[in-house]
Amino acid sequence: MPLPDISSQFSVDANGLAALKRQARANTPEGNKATARQFEALFLQVVLKSMRDATPQDGVFDSEQSRMYESLLDQQLAQVLATKGGGTGLAAMIEKQLSRVNADPENLGGLPLSPPARAYPMPAAPGPMPLPGTSAPIPLPGGPSAMPLPQSSLGNPQSPDSVSASAQAFVDRVWPHAFEASSATGIPAQFMVAQAALETGWGRFELRRSDGRQSFNLFGIKAGRGWRGATTEAATTEYVNGVAQKQVGRFRAYGSYAEAFRDYADLLASNPRYAGVVGSADAASFARGLQQAGYASDPMYAAKLTRIIAGNTLRGASFG
Repeated sequence: MPLPDISSQFSVDANGLAALKRQARANTPEGNKATARQFEALFLQVVLKSMRDATPQDGVFDSEQSRMYESLLDQQLAQVLATKGGGTGLAAMIEKQLSRVNADPENLGGLPLSPPARAYPMPAAPGPMPLPGTSAPIPLPGGPSAMPLPQSSLGNPQSPDSVSASAQAFVDRVWPHAFEASSATGIPAQFMVAQAALETGWGRFELRRSDGRQSFNLFGIKAGRGWRGATTEAATTEYVNGVAQKQVGRFRAYGSYAEAFRDYADLLASNPRYAGVVGSADAASFARGLQQAGYASDPMYAAKLTRIIAGNTLRGASFG
């Protein structure tokens, strides 16, 4: 079907609109072009109407009849502007989007310019599994005391609940420091490791200094006015009134994981906001307490943290 010239049609031509509807339903390139041009015409009509409304209308020749004819003139003028000289470019953008959607139905879920959502790997939801054991003790730094490492279904490659090797390696790397901080604060080591996993995506997105060195900041602790140590800047996602916004934050930098866990423990133990968190032995209560105290702006922070604590990687962790 040939593309109708809407600039030569009267703006309220019912036959022209009916033909446009038929082309739009056909999902043809000609229909997409005509639909896009008509949408641009409607947009320009709204612009012209806004301009008319902003103009004083108390002249001698102003009346309801004159305003009606001005409205019809603006509708026709909008159609001419949308087709002559390429219009404003809005129709071309709409036509391109319609062509993409019609060519690939999977694109219906989002706009082409929408950035992909950033997601961290999450362990599977807990399910029935045998109670895991513990490994041989390893000594804590600076002393002869020993502790067990957490175990998961990683050792059984046939298990459907097996966790990734990278997640287990992250837990093994930070567990000794979490155990030491747990002894000082009473916060279960599982809870602290889970929070570090949430903040860093199981170690995949640890904060780096400007020169590429590790900052060892596992908990996303920012450097406030009272911080006198090293710092680093990094992009972060903050939620303002429930809406995610990208910002650049200034974060604390440490010399080791042990120093990071000690500072995290000191923060929770010394700040009155976290008085209800320290000593909590229930995962859900711990996670809710952190969120209610304002530790993170993500409205789903508590739910994410609770899920990680109850996941396969940390579920079998125990103390000895």
